[in-house]
Amino acid sequence: MSVDVPDMEELLRCAPIAQYGDQMTEGCKTATTQTVTTISDSQQSTKRGGTLHLSAVLPAVSAAIGHPAPTAIHHNPTKLCNTLGFPHVSSAIVVLIDGLGYWNLAMRLGHAPYLRSLMNEAVNQRPIATCAPSTTSAAMAVFGTGTCPGLTGMAGYTQLNPHTGKLSQLIQFTDAIPPSDLQRQPTVFEQLQDQGVRVTSCGLPKFKNSPLTEAALRGSDYIGEVTPRDRVLATCKAAQTPGLTYLYIRDADKIGHGHGWDSDKWIATFERIDAQLALLKRSAPRGTLIIITADHGMIMADPEQRIDLAEEPLLQRGVRMVGGEPRAVMLYAEDAQETDLIAARWRDRLADLATVRTRDEAIAQGLFGPVDTRIQPMLGDVIVTATHAVTIVDSRIQSDKATHLPSVHGSTSWLESDIPCLIDVA
Repeated sequence: MSVDVPDMEELLRCAPIAQYGDQMTEGCKTATTQTVTTISDSQQSTKRGGTLHLSAVLPAVSAAIGHPAPTAIHHNPTKLCNTLGFPHVSSAIVVLIDGLGYWNLAMRLGHAPYLRSLMNEAVNQRPIATCAPSTTSAAMAVFGTGTCPGLTGMAGYTQLNPHTGKLSQLIQFTDAIPPSDLQRQPTVFEQLQDQGVRVTSCGLPKFKNSPLTEAALRGSDYIGEVTPRDRVLATCKAAQTPGLTYLYIRDADKIGHGHGWDSDKWIATFERIDAQLALLKRSAPRGTLIIITADHGMIMADPEQRIDLAEEPLLQRGVRMVGGEPRAVMLYAEDAQETDLIAARWRDRLADLATVRTRDEAIAQGLFGPVDTRIQPMLGDVIVTATHAVTIVDSRIQSDKATHLPSVHGSTSWLESDIPCLIDVA
């Protein structure tokens, strides 16, 4: 069965805001009554996410290995496991491929024989939703904790540190609140270790003690290997013991930002990723559950649709700081009482180039999921979500390279926010 890929204009349209929780959203079926969900099907309803969400993956896997780990968002891991169609096993491997959205994958299946074999199965032709913003720092915390940005406090590449009044960056945690203080939700890894379950992470050595790992993925025994092959083989060796093994693959995102997700270099990288996954399938212990997912997809930015705030004095008015990223901007007002005026100016200037919400509107609409009162000041007074292939940059504070990335993510388009959740058993 082939995947029907919509045209790019449709893929760049904003999807409905994804919900959080154990509810089965429109178009969602249990594994025994699986149907393929297309964009057209989903557009008939404003409901996405629920059990079909990145936040559901690890809680569902915890139930699949017999040690359910509920979270503040997902109270019934067994229901998630059944809905997503995960079989019950003693050992599971979860692979997260940074930047490999569902539709990015679907459009390049000719280069990926192993992934193509998985996508030929109807159960794997059902995308799930990632969080908003659709970016690594936010999504990794959603994945690791099984919750949402409104609870993890990780809501973008950069955001306000309310203790200092400055912008913090949440990859290296520059000028940020310490990781374990900012992100206080227990991770699924921690919950499993508390139950005596083996939990192993495999990745690059430099990520072992990184702030992002501590914030979003703490609680596992980390194995750092330099080469992709060694990381795959270490993953398979760990999976010989019952429990959960996590493998992170970053190259699709890295090459996408540098060269564009549809460049020859990206395609070559994608082919190597597929080979790594095929090796994983061949080398994993028989009966091991393999789940392949991602944190977000990517779009090709249109240079003609780039908006540089350095050239937009009207958009600068009343704005103290600009956080977030080029597809999901957070504006911090000089005077909070001017929030509605700032939002109105941005709506008038951008029209259909972005969706502009005040923080209160974004919270009420569930953009970040339930929001803890501690987290609210970290979010922008105004949230701007880009549409089409628009990017919003600020050359006053960003490097030339950062303002001209060929591929980006962060917004709520189908291309950025639909991610795979592929199931295989070794």
